[in-house]
Amino acid sequence: MGKLKQIWEQWLGGGPGGNKRLQTFRWLLVVGLVGVALMILNSFVTVKDVGPAGESRGSPEPSDRQVFLGDGDKNALFSEYESQYESRIKDMLEKIVGVGVVEVMVTVNSTEEIVVERNIRDTQQITDENDRNGANRHVSDVTRDRQVVMNESNGEQKPVVVKTIKPQIRGVLIVAR
Repeated sequence: MGKLKQIWEQWLGGGPGGNKRLQTFRWLLVVGLVGVALMILNSFVTVKDVGPAGESRGSPEPSDRQVFLGDGDKNALFSEYESQYESRIKDMLEKIVGVGVVEVMVTVNSTEEIVVERNIRDTQQITDENDRNGANRHVSDVTRDRQVVMNESNGEQKPVVVKTIKPQIRGVLIVAR
């Protein structure tokens, strides 16, 4: 060990200003070791209880809502989705060991989109006419008819929902200790 130390000091401290370089290296080594010791000590000091691992980690649960809403309810829906996502993200982040106080802000670009089943009827009528004078006339008539498929349940008619597309998230800001 003594021979290794001697070779190391000769390599590091050789040449002009060698003693100063050796002294600087020793101080850097001491400061680095103190930093590593503080990081290791911090990992043992900050311990947080972890909740059960079996909790759901999906999207917020859909609540009972109307399928077709008026314009007055759009802002309320945006706020509702944002607050649901914020609380879910905050709860999950606070369960991580070593994370302290957490604040979350979520901005939603769109609300949940509901795709309903439609009866689609397309008709196309093409007419070719030849005039006595030799002129040709081509008439094309396209008709598209789309009706929402309704299902009657308990005396109420509700549209048949094919799929529900989750809200589109614009951004998430997380501030945590």
